[in-house]
Amino acid sequence: MRPLRFVAMGDSLTEGIGDPVEEGWRGWAALLAPSCGDVAFRNLAVSGAQTDDVLNRQLPEALELRPDLVSVIVGVNDTLRCTFDIGAVATRLDETYGACARQGAQLVTACLPDPGAMLGLPGVLAHPLARRQRAVNAVVHALSERYGAVHLHLAEDEWIADRTLWSADRLHPGERGHRLVAARFHALLAARGFAAGDAPSCEPQLPSPTRSASLLWLATAGTGWVARRCTDLLPQLLTLAADEVRHQVRGSSARLDLSATHAVTAALAALTAAEQPDAA
Repeated sequence: MRPLRFVAMGDSLTEGIGDPVEEGWRGWAALLAPSCGDVAFRNLAVSGAQTDDVLNRQLPEALELRPDLVSVIVGVNDTLRCTFDIGAVATRLDETYGACARQGAQLVTACLPDPGAMLGLPGVLAHPLARRQRAVNAVVHALSERYGAVHLHLAEDEWIADRTLWSADRLHPGERGHRLVAARFHALLAARGFAAGDAPSCEPQLPSPTRSASLLWLATAGTGWVARRCTDLLPQLLTLAADEVRHQVRGSSARLDLSATHAVTAALAALTAAEQPDAA
């Protein structure tokens, strides 16, 4: 009997950033794989990947491997770009999920916390990013249900608030966090018959980063990280922040949330319409 084929796609979360080992990064997917029993595991995730990268670069290689189990966790980096378009994100995720499902793979997905909250940005900067991430999560929820995915909720407050689960960069899980994600996925997969082995241990092998280590990272490497991620976003983010302030002053902030909700509804409706046969 051949081993279970598990392929992981996505960005830095799945690549394993925050969970260092001698050969580089490990991460939740690599921690989860052995708990699936006899498994052939391949991690295609790349730091900084957006939905376009997953669809056009990672997906073709994943399909060639003909996985039984395939994880697709991506979208945060899309929210950090001036090109953000929830309609385009929805289309790319639908194409990616659909291609995996049509090949018979069990899809694995997750919704994620927004980067503004994780970095502790001021409200007028954090709110636009939070609104974008909520939009991505809403799309992921809807499409995960459509394709019968094993879906893990990772946007809850209790997960975000426990700083011992996070690495010094405050955006990626540390070893404890990656182990927790692996264990939670294991529980969901076991219920579907995809995890025959024991659950991954939640006990870390390395100590959690200290507060001083986190502050040092933010003062040095963190500044560069934010600059690299937000080079093309910053002008637009400042515009979004100014718009946020104007709506706060007018007491009309709810309109921004309503507009984002309408955009998600329209994006999902467009996908549904595209699946309908021509009336003729």
